[in-house]
Amino acid sequence: MARVKGAMMTRKRRKKVLKLAKGFYGSKSKHFKMAKQQVMKSGNYAFAGRRQKKRDFRRLWIARINAACRPQGINYSSFMNGLKKAGIELNRKMLSEMAIHDPKAFAELVEVAKKA
Repeated sequence: MARVKGAMMTRKRRKKVLKLAKGFYGSKSKHFKMAKQQVMKSGNYAFAGRRQKKRDFRRLWIARINAACRPQGINYSSFMNGLKKAGIELNRKMLSEMAIHDPKAFAELVEVAKKA
């Protein structure tokens, strides 16, 4: 039986990993063995980062809404509770955008929340 040489696929696989490791520090972008380890770890970081991004943005929106509510004499939790009781279903992302770009409309929402 003839011997099979896997040079083509081996080179292809190594090139793929080294391409993913481009820009990494030192030998992590040059040597296949170290690059492979770093690419795997980077993949794990990226996976976790995609989950954390959702949390981070939610925290940012809540902080913005709270900062916009305080001068109007209401805190975040009572504002959200008032909106819920009034039957207004706006998500936090839209509320924070409204607080930044349309303060008048946001002030009206605060009044609705206070009444409810």
